[in-house]
Amino acid sequence: MPHALSLPAPGFQAIILCGPGSSFPTFTANPDENPKALIPIANRPMVWYPIDFCYRMGVTNITLIAPPSSAPAITTALNTNPHLTSLPLPKPYLLSPKDLDQNTGTAQIFCLPEVREIVTGDFIVLPCDLVCELGGESLLESWMVKEAGLGGATGGGHESTGPKMAMGGERGGRRGGLGVWYETKGETIIKGEETDFIATVPIEGGPVPPSKSSLLNNISKLVYSVPTDTLNDITEDKKSLPIRHGLIREHPRIRMLSSHRDAHIYIFPAWVLDMMNANQHMDSIGEDVIGWWAKAGWQEGLGDKLGLREVLSVQAPTDTDESLLDNNPAHDDIDFSSLSTTSTSNLWSTETSGKEKLAVPPILAYVQQKGGKMIRRVDTAPLLLFVSLQLAKLEAIDVVGRDASSPFAHQAKVAYPEGIASKTTVTRPDCLLAENVTVEEKCSIKECVIGANCQIKQGAKLQRCVLMDGVVVEKGCKLTGCILGRRSQIGEESVLLDCEVQENLLVEARTEDKNSKLMSSEGMEATEEEIQESFADQESCDVVEADESQGISLGR
Repeated sequence: MPHALSLPAPGFQAIILCGPGSSFPTFTANPDENPKALIPIANRPMVWYPIDFCYRMGVTNITLIAPPSSAPAITTALNTNPHLTSLPLPKPYLLSPKDLDQNTGTAQIFCLPEVREIVTGDFIVLPCDLVCELGGESLLESWMVKEAGLGGATGGGHESTGPKMAMGGERGGRRGGLGVWYETKGETIIKGEETDFIATVPIEGGPVPPSKSSLLNNISKLVYSVPTDTLNDITEDKKSLPIRHGLIREHPRIRMLSSHRDAHIYIFPAWVLDMMNANQHMDSIGEDVIGWWAKAGWQEGLGDKLGLREVLSVQAPTDTDESLLDNNPAHDDIDFSSLSTTSTSNLWSTETSGKEKLAVPPILAYVQQKGGKMIRRVDTAPLLLFVSLQLAKLEAIDVVGRDASSPFAHQAKVAYPEGIASKTTVTRPDCLLAENVTVEEKCSIKECVIGANCQIKQGAKLQRCVLMDGVVVEKGCKLTGCILGRRSQIGEESVLLDCEVQENLLVEARTEDKNSKLMSSEGMEATEEEIQESFADQESCDVVEADESQGISLGR
């Protein structure tokens, strides 16, 4: 269960996106029965980690969004998996919009009517593959200091027709957002891990400097964000890194980073939902919404092209006798800047020509420094292996106590000690064995995570492996750096190095293999009808791309 609960965050809701898991082909070959959200990380379902992250920061209004085809499997897990059933009340709510499928983009999800209906205020967006040891309450506090202060704390000039920003005025169009980027180049570099190219500028400090432990020291304003692969394509095409003059004019001091990755932790004011619905060409939150938003803060005219003037221009309510008696959050929209002795800047400025200039609320970036608490997206098999083995090294609660343990620590390193035979080596500091695991004599298990109900037969040697529930490893096997899917079985005397084994697969005895994905070919052959449909889909895509090329280009 969650390590500790913070004070609740009134009005906040968390949206956890449970994607298809296309980056785990070995373990999500059938995403309806085995969705990505239920892949175990250190013997807990993947989705447990972002849910726990929410409870630890005091947010209990949690909605999981998954395709209807995956909903039965996730619902069953929420009702039966001991790690998920032990979560505190209220339980997460599962939403399965009827038009959501495995290919819907993350930004497109928020254009679905069912999702628009449930998002009623400021909201937090999380991926289902997030493992974040950093306390979310610290991120919320930093966001509230910088973007959600009282009234005129961040501006709100009298020129604006919309309500001033205030606590409770979620639709006021004044608050900015916050995202999280973490360092990927630590002691261990994961082959093939995605990174993002981001550019940030410093934000003005307050009259009182933050403490050394405050996250505010690592928060800056995001002005550019693009996946590193996309940046490589741009530089290869143009033979250089193009930088707009407008960016340099607006921000002379720019810091550029290329080894960080977007954690897909977003704290959004409610108006961002309107922005996504006004720009339904946006497919991805990370690439499109964040990328365009960051650029709109300095690129002249881009905010208007994205419709932000309309999104941010919320008509002030009429002060009738009846409305003054209502207990409405809009009544909190008081311009405290007119009462404060602290100087504030206007969010809406006027150009010399007399035309009102659009000033876009910023998207801030918490950029993690090396050596910080674990923040990781687990969206590939190498990351699944690495993060699981890292979590296995955490000291157990029964050794150091709950207060001193990590929020991801298990009660015990070996849940069923009676199942471990004598004359067997299990290195407990870096191993994690779940319930009902049996290990026969003369086995050697080093730096491994073993799921519930697994059987390790006599003489087997396992090093740096992850075994999901119900795996059987026969006599004399030697496995190194492998991930074994649920209920798979490894035949006697097999030697596997850096392999992935699909669930329910029987690996024949004396198999020797390395760097392979061992999967069943049954049912994977394409029929003639499927081949023809594929060709037809490709032709229709070509037509759509030709049509879109005639529209307005907002190229990066």
